[in-house]
Amino acid sequence: MPLSKRFTKALDDRAARPLNADALAALATTYVARYQTSSGKLTAYLKRKLRERGWEDADNPQIAAIVARCVERGYIDDQSFAMARAGALARKGYGPRRVAAALRAAGIDPGLIDTKDNGDDDEVRRIAHIYARKRRIGPYARNDASPDQIRKWIAAMINAGHSYTIASELARLPPADN
Repeated sequence: MPLSKRFTKALDDRAARPLNADALAALATTYVARYQTSSGKLTAYLKRKLRERGWEDADNPQIAAIVARCVERGYIDDQSFAMARAGALARKGYGPRRVAAALRAAGIDPGLIDTKDNGDDDEVRRIAHIYARKRRIGPYARNDASPDQIRKWIAAMINAGHSYTIASELARLPPADN
């Protein structure tokens, strides 16, 4: 058998080995060392690895205990993860609803998610302007828009997590002289 096939087979055999408690803890440590993550994402990762590779010990895997140990040691901080993720999405121009959905998908506790979506907040409007500028919507467009184009802009802003009120106001503004 050629060397490359032997090497590939050795990697396949190693990856197929079922996990035990030590291997599962090592996977968790490697994951949190490599990625800034939340406890929910780490739990999902460990469950996926168990599905892929199986479990060889007699007792059940203690995923919750491993995650709790990572939190206790400071490897995982859901609040700082949520703040960093929300800040990154806001800098891209995503609205409060989209940010909240991304945090829920990351397994962040609903109590930590700040879902301010009122149209009066200056910060929400500033973030909407970031999105509009990046997508050339409303005052950031090159030309006047047709009613169909305005509807598309409003839909895009709503999909980005902004309220209908803000999206409609921004999309209907005439293009500024750029």
